[in-house]
Amino acid sequence: MTSLPELNDDTVRSMAVAAVFSDFGGKISSLDFHRTSDLLVTASEDDSVRLYDIANGKLLKTTYHKKHGAERICFTHHSSSVICSSRYNLDSRESLRYLSMYDNRCLRYFKGHEKRVVSLCMSPINDSFMSGSLDHTVRIWDLRVNACQGILRLRGRPTVAYDQQGLVFAVSMEGGAIKLFDSRSYDKGPFDTFLVGGDTAEVCDIKFSNDGKSMLLATKSNNIYVLDAYGGEKRCGFSLDPSPNTAIEATFTPDGQYLVSGSGDGTLHAWSIRTRNKVACWDNDIGVASCLKWAPRRVMFAAASSVLTFWIPNPAKPTTEPGNTHAEAGKPEQTT
Repeated sequence: MTSLPELNDDTVRSMAVAAVFSDFGGKISSLDFHRTSDLLVTASEDDSVRLYDIANGKLLKTTYHKKHGAERICFTHHSSSVICSSRYNLDSRESLRYLSMYDNRCLRYFKGHEKRVVSLCMSPINDSFMSGSLDHTVRIWDLRVNACQGILRLRGRPTVAYDQQGLVFAVSMEGGAIKLFDSRSYDKGPFDTFLVGGDTAEVCDIKFSNDGKSMLLATKSNNIYVLDAYGGEKRCGFSLDPSPNTAIEATFTPDGQYLVSGSGDGTLHAWSIRTRNKVACWDNDIGVASCLKWAPRRVMFAAASSVLTFWIPNPAKPTTEPGNTHAEAGKPEQTT
């Protein structure tokens, strides 16, 4: 796997739009990068699932899923297979599907959730994956079998995330609480619970840094927090403009040194976690970015609303001021 150099403020500040995809027929609900291949997948309100080559900025394939729709999506370990949650026909409990993008087949249905799935993540080490639903349950699954492997019944709207080693997973609960579970013995209950003091807003996004030392939380009130993943202490926190109808997403850079987030005013922001200083603020031109992720193998991130954008460094872009900037870049280039 290609290693990335450590980022610096100037590189982050130089990020600019390299590719724009605007032919979606609705809001993009979720997106995911493959861990080892230069691929990105999106799920959209127009019932499409789209596969992109991020190295060349090209759409590779579009499939439509009119019966069930497409809402949350994530890659499996195979580069042409994804897990996708349903938007329609939830009374059949066919809330999750294992899809082959290669030949547009449904390989398996996962039945159990009674309401929409709002959070989905794949284990980085095996065929397990987790789903959190508005039915107040988190379910643990195995790609190889239809039956649910485990259920956690919770209060509130659950958000789920594995750490990058696959040994621990986090689940958000009512009142902003985060519970940590050992993925090998989750039936014994959480081994730790974190609370962000003073903020009881619903957590809508959880991510672990690649080194497993930090945890990112985004809340419905558009506050972003970085916690120590071992002890739960708050390392830093940032408040963003409200977006009443859109939950924003935030992302770590692969080295865990920077945080990038959308905002209710349609801008994108980057901070240094070490210094807690804002490094950049970019005009976005696509509205509030509800989906935002940094690529695991490249100096690149994707931001999406009803439009998908790829961002890479632009060497010609001024990097002296962290104020609002807007520039265009060229073809995404892999860093070795």
